[in-house]
Amino acid sequence: MASTSASSVQKSFKYDVFLSFRGEDTRKTFVGHLYHALHCRGINTYKDDEKIKKGEVISKELITSIQDSRFYIIVFSKDYASSSWCLDELEKIIECQRLTEHTAYPVFYDVEPTHVRHQSGAVEEAFKKHVGKEGAGRWRGALSEAAGLAGWELKNTLNGDEAKFIQAIVRYISLELRFISPSFDQKLVGIETRVNKIVSSLRVGLNDPCMIAIKGIGGGGKTTLAKAVFDHISCQFEGKSFVENVSKRSSFGLKKLQKQILKDVFSGQCIDNNTEMQRMRNTKVLVVLDDVDNIKQLEALAGSPSWFKPGSKIIITTRNEQVFKPHQVKLIHDVNQLLLSNDEAICLFSRYAFGGEIPIRDYEELSSQVAQYAAGLPLTTKVLGSHLCGVDKDGWIDAIDRLKTIPEQETLETMELSYNGLEDDEKKIFLDVACILKGEMKDEAIRVLECCDFHAKRGLRVLEQKSLITISNDGRLGLHDRIEEMGKNIVLRLSPGDPKRYERLWIKEEIEDILKNDLGSEAIRCIKLEDTDLSSTIIMKGLRKMNGLRYLYVNTPVGKVEVNEVWQYLPDTLRSLHWPGYPLGCLPKTFQANKLVDLAMVQSNICQLWEEGQTKALEKLKFLDLKYSNLTAFDLGMTLDLEMLDLKKCYEFLELHMPLTPLKLKFLNLSGSKVSNPNFRLTPHLVKLTLSIKDVKHLPDSICKLKHLKYLNLKSCKLLEQLPTDIYKLHGLEELHLTKCFVLQEITNNICMLKHLKYLKLTSCSLIEQLPEDLGRLECLEELYLITFTELPEEFGRLHCLKELNIEGSGIKYLPATIYRLRDLCIVWSSGQLEWHGFTSLKKISKYTASSYVYSCE
Repeated sequence: MASTSASSVQKSFKYDVFLSFRGEDTRKTFVGHLYHALHCRGINTYKDDEKIKKGEVISKELITSIQDSRFYIIVFSKDYASSSWCLDELEKIIECQRLTEHTAYPVFYDVEPTHVRHQSGAVEEAFKKHVGKEGAGRWRGALSEAAGLAGWELKNTLNGDEAKFIQAIVRYISLELRFISPSFDQKLVGIETRVNKIVSSLRVGLNDPCMIAIKGIGGGGKTTLAKAVFDHISCQFEGKSFVENVSKRSSFGLKKLQKQILKDVFSGQCIDNNTEMQRMRNTKVLVVLDDVDNIKQLEALAGSPSWFKPGSKIIITTRNEQVFKPHQVKLIHDVNQLLLSNDEAICLFSRYAFGGEIPIRDYEELSSQVAQYAAGLPLTTKVLGSHLCGVDKDGWIDAIDRLKTIPEQETLETMELSYNGLEDDEKKIFLDVACILKGEMKDEAIRVLECCDFHAKRGLRVLEQKSLITISNDGRLGLHDRIEEMGKNIVLRLSPGDPKRYERLWIKEEIEDILKNDLGSEAIRCIKLEDTDLSSTIIMKGLRKMNGLRYLYVNTPVGKVEVNEVWQYLPDTLRSLHWPGYPLGCLPKTFQANKLVDLAMVQSNICQLWEEGQTKALEKLKFLDLKYSNLTAFDLGMTLDLEMLDLKKCYEFLELHMPLTPLKLKFLNLSGSKVSNPNFRLTPHLVKLTLSIKDVKHLPDSICKLKHLKYLNLKSCKLLEQLPTDIYKLHGLEELHLTKCFVLQEITNNICMLKHLKYLKLTSCSLIEQLPEDLGRLECLEELYLITFTELPEEFGRLHCLKELNIEGSGIKYLPATIYRLRDLCIVWSSGQLEWHGFTSLKKISKYTASSYVYSCE
């Protein structure tokens, strides 16, 4: 059976290399030197006398260690074949070598390959003692197969120079590891050398406790370096946690950061801080604390070495050397001494300015001048390179002239050149992100920005190209601390010391002072006020002079609060209003909302948009999010431009009134509501629909007319008796959830006519006894979740696009023979069942519970 391919689940190995050798021959000589060289290069290597612990059953540990290694180096010496232990080890290595994810390399130390292949010469003599034994035939086969693999022969390599021979092997393995799983961002320059230096100082694999600090100027690459080290070695620890922006996040309480560490280390099982901290002493962990600026933060998150199991490693990044002195941190890496050399700076600059390793013709001298002004700081180098990408020579000369006027130490002003080169709208978008929207999901930020008439998608793309913002893998907006600081400084210096004149307000104390003292002005455009204890009366009263406000985010404690009607006020200029915990039962009577595009009042007391008797149309409203609110009814006729309506868990919601004209609605969530018979005839543009209404017995026929529908979630429709017979008319449907539909008795073959369905979840539908016979017609299906079923149809082999099958917890006992036709299929099931069906290469992965494994068939 074959291993998981790169296109499915990437196997994470505990060891980079497993050394197989005859100890009496080479342990203290060749293998000892090879192991040391691999270790110094940061290659995690298994060598039995280094890893096996007293009292353990060695044979079982060896088998596990072989399976957990990516590469095998088999050192064939004259006496290797005399050891049945070595031959059993070799047999297992060859079994794993046949899988695509493992590779074995023979090293012919003092024997010739032909002697190993044919068991002749010295190898024949060593093997004599096994003749007639039960395993002799298998061992001969393993020796022959291993000798045929590509490897190295000492006698014929580098004139037999053993030291150079070892370095050649180590260099080759290093390159192979980088090729298979590059640890570093391809646009980073010089990072590998710096990472290896830190890894070496950490003494990974040894049981001494180690706490190191990476200190230096902002923008010097501390966080980037720490991340690269973390990514490079984290797989060697039992638990790991990377805590970003400790200095900023600690303002919300160090307990939260403690919980994050515990949650990361124990895979989300954190219950009690005190209890879990005791467990940390029994777990070898890697913890990175990024941007620590206060001794109390370090005391709370990494009090002393006694908190951690021997072998744990703690990495701290900080600008403030005083932070770690009381902790007696011995190993200190100063990034100011690791700044980019001139050649590295030119290379990094060129990658962002020209997309290559060196400057293009006629720009060599100009590039050298610009890189010089970055003063070796990676962030500044990158920003300047991005800024000048695509700019003509006159633009370069102008930029250099401006750089000459900036003191060399003023890195913020240097980076501000990139900001100055933006269009006006792009500048405003950047400042909004730096002051207000950092950390938001990209789609959410686009929504907010577009509400304010910005070309948000294009603007964010430009900012990313200019290296002013980043977008994480999960889609969140980010900025480097120095760039965020630059953006905020730009806002602050427009009206120094006078917050009421700032266009953007984000500092809690300043906002509260303005609101309490009625200091608002027309200059204020955006406010983000989190976790305030101000009363809603003071907040609304303080907004009365802010007649230019376009974005307001206020987070107040959940609970009903009375506000005198005189002070109930929201500015009519608002485009985007987010108020979790909004205290009133409706919007203020004086609020016209004629510019409002985006309204979110999650967990609020709102039960209707307007007071009885008021019927104001929200002509520009496109997004309405009232999750977990007290809303009871809503008239879509007031919001004809509405595209998103989220009423998730509005448990008292009864009526959704439809207008006489078609709507633009694309997203609708009614989960948990009491709507009895929704009508979808006038919502032809729906793309995503979540019903999840427990009392619904029949879906309306109109649902089958939704030609653009891609997502349908019927989770917890507990009384649903059947699916519509015309469900096959949902031609565009890609994702269907049927979970906890306790009364549903049958899934008919009609569902198999959904030609574009990619994801199907059928779980906890206990009355459904079998799957449709025509299941194989779902030719685009990629993910299938099945629980409560007892068998899979033979048609299963026709699901050629299927990438993941989750049958964990089901009653299925046998897999159909046709399943072996499916390539790169990940099966999530119990290990015992998979082994029984012949799946010998089991891959435990973290997103499933401990009993779930993944296998990829060929």
